Amino acid sequence: MRHCINCCIQLLPNEVCTQQLGCRGGHHPSHQACTECTGENKILFRVDSKQMNLLAVLEVRTEGSESWGGFLRFRKGMRCSLVFVLVIMTLVMASYILSGVHQELLIPSPFHYGGFPSNPGVMDSEGPGDLKEHHHQPSVNNISYVKDYPSIKLIINSITARIEFTTRQLPDLEDLKKQELHMFSVIPSKFLPKSKSPCWYEEFVGRNTTDPYLTNSYVLYSRRFRSTFDALRKAFWGHLSHTNGKHFRLRCLPHFYIIGQPKCGTTDLYDRLRLHPEVKFSAIKEPHWWTRKRFGIVRLRDGLRDRYPVEDYLDLFDLAAHQIHQGLQASSSKEQSKMNKIIIGEASASTMWDNNAWTFFYENSTDGEPPFLIQDFIHALQPHAKLIVMLRDPVERLYSDYLYFASSNKSADDFHEKVAEALQLFENCLLDYSLRACVYNNTLNNALPVRLQVGLYAVYLLDWLSVFSKEQFLILRLEDHASNVKHTMQRVFEFLNLGPLSEKQEALMTKSPASNARRPEDRNLGPMWPVTQRILQDFYGPFNAKLAQVLADEAFAWKKT
Repeated sequence: MRHCINCCIQLLPNEVCTQQLGCRGGHHPSHQACTECTGENKILFRVDSKQMNLLAVLEVRTEGSESWGGFLRFRKGMRCSLVFVLVIMTLVMASYILSGVHQELLIPSPFHYGGFPSNPGVMDSEGPGDLKEHHHQPSVNNISYVKDYPSIKLIINSITARIEFTTRQLPDLEDLKKQELHMFSVIPSKFLPKSKSPCWYEEFVGRNTTDPYLTNSYVLYSRRFRSTFDALRKAFWGHLSHTNGKHFRLRCLPHFYIIGQPKCGTTDLYDRLRLHPEVKFSAIKEPHWWTRKRFGIVRLRDGLRDRYPVEDYLDLFDLAAHQIHQGLQASSSKEQSKMNKIIIGEASASTMWDNNAWTFFYENSTDGEPPFLIQDFIHALQPHAKLIVMLRDPVERLYSDYLYFASSNKSADDFHEKVAEALQLFENCLLDYSLRACVYNNTLNNALPVRLQVGLYAVYLLDWLSVFSKEQFLILRLEDHASNVKHTMQRVFEFLNLGPLSEKQEALMTKSPASNARRPEDRNLGPMWPVTQRILQDFYGPFNAKLAQVLADEAFAWKKT
């Protein structure tokens, strides 16, 4: 409820405290209207009251006589008006105290915010650090949010009633080629049989003085990676194959992709996995080429730029390609065997879910659903690619995402309000469109104050499983990774058919602290409100249940953490 009190006090000899009280509900019956409030000599009080946040702003405007009489009248008016403000403040605070605020109204949290006992030192905004215990006393502001629950529950019920996991219509290969003619002309349909990663030789028509990275968009827009490309540039000519007066360079695509999700531990997994001698990643950790750069999206707030051609993306794997080329050209079988074990990886956490650019490029949509998704193109070019997904309780993921990306005014209060607004917007979309159309709706996603849609794992996974087989996926949980890093990494090694590590290498990989730790100032904010947590559990519940059903593993329902 919002109370608004305006008080006008005229500085006249015989009319010291003529007042006018106006509220949104009408004029106060016990006071007469002040007809002199438009004069220059007045004191204007405005009291803007919210629960637990009483704000009184005093604005004084005087341009009258400088005489002692005027000064005395001014002081008398000041005393009267200050007494009035104190009375109003007392009444408001008294009404708040008497309104029945009790701590027992708080909904108890079903989760224990505890760290993982097997690895208490690990702290990570994409890992166990987000689940570390916070000794945080909830503010009484949470009381008002508890009152929000019934109305928000109605919104969630409306959303749940409209959830329908339908099978998408797959596009034809020829339609995919029409959309990306250049990409399909550069990447061949067959790769070298002796390389574990999908590689091929293409002719290089430049001279030994030609800069192969002169027009690379990643170099132009990312200064911090220019040193990497400087090193590649110096070694480039020595890694070409020279045959019959022609020059050939080895080109490679990733053997496997870490496709998601953000704030689920992908950075930590990447940092550990790249310590394996057989694994080589792209020059840039998250190229975001499939989802953003190939459409010309560098930063979302900047709009569309020139599209990054596929050659720019392939350049990112040149360092690994040079090593694979050495193995292919080596004279000894031992050296060949060593280099041919190398596999290339790519770890853009947007690959699984971000299809926001489709509305700008694909016009033949059916009922608001995208006709093409990222996985359609990857599968058309690499039908045998391996895919790793790291997931996390979507409730905790959303809060971590909020703390990481929100720029200012971060608090449990603000998070609650943004969640409520996001749920309302999502429901509004479902009133007119299908679940898939809303999940991939660029306008809606840009409007959501928190990235609610990223945690709808089941929707994305089902769409990926429409083109890739289940055996091509390794689905991990952050909670399991945090409690037993060694076991998780062994599963990854087995999935990628990687060789064993020495004890020293394994210790370095498994015992190092988690990457991308949450900022201390964000940890100090404490957990979300219990009522916000309950709301998000209700919202994500049906999606988690579907995910657990698809994966035949109840752990992905996140009923316990």
